[in-house]
Amino acid sequence: MPPTATTAGNPGTFDLVVLGGGSGGYSAALRAAQLGLSVALIEEDKLGGTCLHNGCIPTKALLHAAEVADVAREGSRLGVRTALDGIDMAGVHAYKDSVVAGLHKGLRSLIASRDVTFVTGHGTLVAPGVVEAGGVRYSGRHVVLATGSYARTLPGLEIGDRVITSDQALTLDHVPDSVVVLGGGVIGVEFASVWRSFGADVQIVEALDHLVPSEDVALSTALERAFRKRGIGFTLGDRFAEVKRSDDGVRVTLESGRTFDADLLLVAVGRGPRTADLGFEAAGVRLERGFVVTDERLRTGVTTPDGGHVWAVGDIVPGLQLAHRGFAQGIFVAESVAAASGVAPDASAPGLGEPLPVDETTIPRITYCEPEVASVGVTQARAEDLYGADAVETLEYNLAGNGRSRILGTTGFAKLVRRKDGPVVGMHLIGSRVGELIGEGQLIVGWEAFPEDVASLVHAHPTQNEALGEAHMALAGKPLHAHN
Repeated sequence: MPPTATTAGNPGTFDLVVLGGGSGGYSAALRAAQLGLSVALIEEDKLGGTCLHNGCIPTKALLHAAEVADVAREGSRLGVRTALDGIDMAGVHAYKDSVVAGLHKGLRSLIASRDVTFVTGHGTLVAPGVVEAGGVRYSGRHVVLATGSYARTLPGLEIGDRVITSDQALTLDHVPDSVVVLGGGVIGVEFASVWRSFGADVQIVEALDHLVPSEDVALSTALERAFRKRGIGFTLGDRFAEVKRSDDGVRVTLESGRTFDADLLLVAVGRGPRTADLGFEAAGVRLERGFVVTDERLRTGVTTPDGGHVWAVGDIVPGLQLAHRGFAQGIFVAESVAAASGVAPDASAPGLGEPLPVDETTIPRITYCEPEVASVGVTQARAEDLYGADAVETLEYNLAGNGRSRILGTTGFAKLVRRKDGPVVGMHLIGSRVGELIGEGQLIVGWEAFPEDVASLVHAHPTQNEALGEAHMALAGKPLHAHN
């Protein structure tokens, strides 16, 4: 049984104390408990963190509602007499909240069943190996920092009234007539997609040269074409200057002097690490621009009196701010702690040894707008930087050649990036539902498969997944259904 924490003057000791109950924190806690370690998990809000309550899950529920609205609006194109009478935001929120509540209940039950000491309260790192919450100190031979992120704004841009972040957008009780979205990254284009499907006029402002600027430029330009077709406006390469608020709406002015009037301004300029005022620096944890600095094994360099480490996972560590990255990192840290503790493998943990760090290049990335954008590995530009332009080969397979994509009425393509006479190092997809295909892409890139390896595999027909087989056949020099 886990030890019981006592007062601040006489702390209990755990094998692992986890500060933060989001994807990275709860996965570390569950895996460590599964391996027989004593674990305390401290969370000041709701178990599941941003992903479950203010991020991945509720936004994707909104996006599904938006997809249903589009299907209803366009049913006659398929010979089905449907019509969109309007959007009942109270009903949309009831649906969204029911999804979140069900997953939250399941996660709480899972934590309760694993002998994890769950603590609700604001935790701070008061010393290496000691976290205090509610006047009680929880000592750990190892500590994991997993405090997540918050919605950023710009200097001098105050959130309130008609200027909102994704947090407020998730609970908006009406569909605005018009919105300016500040930021054309993942969060910005997803909300732009939702609101356009719900009937709003949307204008995106992105300071860089493309929407979803971290993606391969081929995906960015394809998404821009698709958004134009949907009637979503966007301005690229122009920075925000100021916003003026009134009772009727907002006027957004850019550095170029262009102005946009709308009901709301959504500030979607990314997420910042939640590390301020948590005692990290006082305990010796080094921060850069608010992020926790770690080595490749996610150790902060701070050791505990019992010879353990202070670790960090998830959005507070520089890199991709993705829930599944934090989840994988949490498991990695738990297994690292167990291995260092000499925990023997058992039926629930076959082959436990020194685990390999999470490889960022093999983490899949999905933007769930319509059309979806999905990728894994490196972009063409990055591959050319790494290997040289003459050593890189690419291919785009148009979804026009895929039967399932034709049935769904989606356009798009699969772009493969490979080293000449070598493995596939990047896969980039755009089209409806292509996020469901990126799992195979992760295996292909992660296992350094050659196009010939994938071309020989049999892909089910008719599926969109079949497009990946066709693309690799084409890159292997034997194209069949090629529509480029």
